[in-house]
Amino acid sequence: MKRHTLSALLLLFSALCWAQGMISIQEYGVLPTNTPEQNRQCLQKAIDEMSPSGGALYVTPCEEGYPVASGLVLKRNVSLIGAHGPTGRGTASTDRKHPVGSLFVITDTLHAFITVESATQIRGIQFWYPEQTHTDADKIIPYKPTIRMANKAVQGVTLSCLTFYGEYMAMDFRAGSNVCEQILFEHCYGYPLSGQFIAIDKCYDIPRILHCHVNPANMREFGRSFSRAVIDSVVGRKTFTYWIDHTDNAQLMDVFTFGVYGGIYLGDETYGQLTNFNLDCVSIGIHKKGSNTKNRNWQIAQGSIIANVGERLEDIHPILVEGIGHTALTNVECFSGGNGALTDKGQSYDCLCVKGDKPLTVSLVGCRMQGYAAADPITLENPNAQVRVIGCLTEKEGFIPDR
Repeated sequence: MKRHTLSALLLLFSALCWAQGMISIQEYGVLPTNTPEQNRQCLQKAIDEMSPSGGALYVTPCEEGYPVASGLVLKRNVSLIGAHGPTGRGTASTDRKHPVGSLFVITDTLHAFITVESATQIRGIQFWYPEQTHTDADKIIPYKPTIRMANKAVQGVTLSCLTFYGEYMAMDFRAGSNVCEQILFEHCYGYPLSGQFIAIDKCYDIPRILHCHVNPANMREFGRSFSRAVIDSVVGRKTFTYWIDHTDNAQLMDVFTFGVYGGIYLGDETYGQLTNFNLDCVSIGIHKKGSNTKNRNWQIAQGSIIANVGERLEDIHPILVEGIGHTALTNVECFSGGNGALTDKGQSYDCLCVKGDKPLTVSLVGCRMQGYAAADPITLENPNAQVRVIGCLTEKEGFIPDR
């Protein structure tokens, strides 16, 4: 393409951004050639100036990405917008192993990269930690979360079409002594080396985790897929990809994870719906708890769990239920087998394990259970639990008698 044609297109794009209320971060001096601290100061200044009236900053794509020091605060009313949907295998430079585009390059280990306040949005951006190992489990860098909520009440945050490369933890919305509300996570991809991708606590107005994908092959396009040793170390941390507690009517839909200890943790003080999911190569697929019988109930449907990793076969459970409340499982398939990407047992111990001594109920309808070692797919260790099975089948017995 001729230089003057390219310049004309860039001018046209700039005009379109202005028309939509977006201003390039380069207009505020955020440049690929700056130091990380220079870019942090320039980007923070842009956010500070935009906050009173509201607006959007556009992360203009470039080949090198923008080195930015951690500690940014995305203040009220401001959006950071990039050019991408989630890039599930990575963007890639034409001549080196490096992502490109609307890209923040992070090396700072001292702080969360960006802290968000109310009425903010981050969309279409990639976050890259180039110094993070992808081969040596002993050299994993425990970065702070890429995105965290401010240390105050936070409401109305949209995190959409984000991709994380080499993060230790992606998004931390554990509110501490505060609360958060109306937090939306959608179309976010990564593979956190702590095993924790999204954590939510004290979100009392319907948090939503939608269409999120955690996979150790997410940097394949630029040659940084994680090694078996690194994946094994993530499993060994015994954490959950999606962790929620103290939430009202939480919604999880179309979520995926691979190569972690736990898929989804549903804490004592939660209730909601989980649908259309795949939890692959985990030790515990879903761990559901509960503190009362009134509204600590979960409806779980249309999903599959492959539980096959862990130190002991007896500790591998696709579904683990304890506490108080009801768990309704419909059309959920638990099956197992081997996978060369990590060290596995090749099977689970059972398909459903119910623990504790408090009254609780579980119903299974139209579920299939395969690849377990125990004589019975259901391990009932709670004498006060009621488990009802309707129209379910196993590899060993076909349709099992309703009970």
